[in-house]
Amino acid sequence: MAASLKPEEIESFRRLLVDLDDRLRGNVDRMTDEALRRNQNEASTNLSNVPLHMADVGTENYDQEFTLGLIENEQETLKLIGEALGRVRDGHYGRCLECEQPVARARLEALPYTRYCIECARKLENPE
Repeated sequence: MAASLKPEEIESFRRLLVDLDDRLRGNVDRMTDEALRRNQNEASTNLSNVPLHMADVGTENYDQEFTLGLIENEQETLKLIGEALGRVRDGHYGRCLECEQPVARARLEALPYTRYCIECARKLENPE
């Protein structure tokens, strides 16, 4: 059974969440700028009548899809971080949303934005 967090521990996790939020927002902004710049460069550089090699087009499409997938994943993580910061403000941080028991400190250190204790996370991932 995990113990409830002390106020100074909650503050430490709040700072960690804010730092993580800032870093991920910067990553998303850079990836978005890169994807947009890549599209602008493609539109402006293909002014000649020389056809593009299909492998080049495939690589560009793959790179763009990969970048968009990363952006989507990081946006989902940003959403979870925002929810965790809301739980900090509401005084519910560190408690499982499913069973309302304290989440183990080790789990919070690994995933500070987690919503569930390990037992409930396993149950939700593998309902039997």
